[in-house]
Amino acid sequence: MFVRKFLLGRLRHELTEDELERLESAVNRIITIEPRTTLVDRGTRLENSYYLIEGTMLRHLDDKRGERQLVGVNIAGDFVDLHGYAMKRLDHSVQSLDRAKVAEVPHIRIKEMLSGSPHLARLMWFSTLLDAAMHREWIFRLGRLNAEGRIAHLISELIERLRFVGLFDGLNFPIPLLQRDYAEACGITPVHANRSFRTLKERGVLELDSGGKLRILDEAELKSLCDFDGSYLYGQGELQLDNFEDLAVNA
Repeated sequence: MFVRKFLLGRLRHELTEDELERLESAVNRIITIEPRTTLVDRGTRLENSYYLIEGTMLRHLDDKRGERQLVGVNIAGDFVDLHGYAMKRLDHSVQSLDRAKVAEVPHIRIKEMLSGSPHLARLMWFSTLLDAAMHREWIFRLGRLNAEGRIAHLISELIERLRFVGLFDGLNFPIPLLQRDYAEACGITPVHANRSFRTLKERGVLELDSGGKLRILDEAELKSLCDFDGSYLYGQGELQLDNFEDLAVNA
């Protein structure tokens, strides 16, 4: 029904044909969402989860003054709210950044799907735990890096995640975040974000146009500026996964 290469994103190589069919048959419908449109409101009772096929989704919290803090960015291949299956409500809201296409998966079908496939259940559990790992890294970024480092770290993370699903060509960064979005993700003001991007441009690591699209001119230097270590994404380094098989325990 939808593009198979994005099924469970980077975990697609772990899926059997039967599991692919289970995932596809669980989809109720495909929804197209216009830019900057809310998909899930904080506190709303949920009976569906949404799998992102195209575009970018932003997860955010708002304070009493209406000021927004971004707490997550989802790209193609992500379930944007799979934890809503277990919790039935989200503690944050989900909004599209650009024009997005999502697959709506009813929770009742997720239950049926997972009860018949322990391996698929484990892959989807991994997906939600990977979200938690990224949240911990975001806390580190906010607590330990300066403004330029925070922006560089966020871009570096998204590059790695895009590369996992074949969406980064080494130069053009396809996620059209605006400077105010970077400010809301990095805990700085838009003015500070503007100064930081100017500094990054002067260092020769990137170029930014008015539509939010970036050209990455020196990825190695970008990562060096924030001491980026992408091992928390479990795709390389000391945390890299080879497979999801359990080793036998000798009696």
